Amino acid sequence: MSDDNPDVPEPEIEDVEDEFDESYDPDTGEVTENDEPDGPPHPINWNLLTADAAEEEWLALNKWVHWLRRTYGLPVAVIPPFWHRHPELLWELSALHLHWLCAYDPEAKGTAPLAWHHEFTEAQERLRHWTAACGTRLKTDRPTRQIAWPGEADPDPVEDITIPNREKDFVDYMHADVQARRAVEDTFYAGLV
Repeated sequence: MSDDNPDVPEPEIEDVEDEFDESYDPDTGEVTENDEPDGPPHPINWNLLTADAAEEEWLALNKWVHWLRRTYGLPVAVIPPFWHRHPELLWELSALHLHWLCAYDPEAKGTAPLAWHHEFTEAQERLRHWTAACGTRLKTDRPTRQIAWPGEADPDPVEDITIPNREKDFVDYMHADVQARRAVEDTFYAGLV
């Protein structure tokens, strides 16, 4: 009953879903699971990730990189399609992603997005440098050239390969990385028995 008029029943309040559901992907029109991480953003040390954690991080970073390149209209010279094959690009993009997550965290200071954009400008110069140095292009890729120091064996020659489907290449590369990590984990756990 209403406090103003005891004879008039109070209206029932229904649980109404927010029409701006975060699980909706406007690029595909699909509803996906909420990708929000548990807890605050944290640095990613790619050398120490478990197989399952690596898969999760690869997918989150890939999704964010697609958003970043489209939002800012970035050329291949800044973010090449095969960034995932080059550790120098992976580490830079991963750090930039973390900085973005922190800058746009609801608890962040109001100036944090501006700081992110400042760092983003500097990061683009580093990305240009590493993209040029590693030789990856729009449709071709090659391993980053390595220089042998005195006493080291000469590295294998590097050649460009054509990659016709970027998304398939990313998934295959990610699965190979995850399987390699899983093999290391399995060997470690087998040694404990």
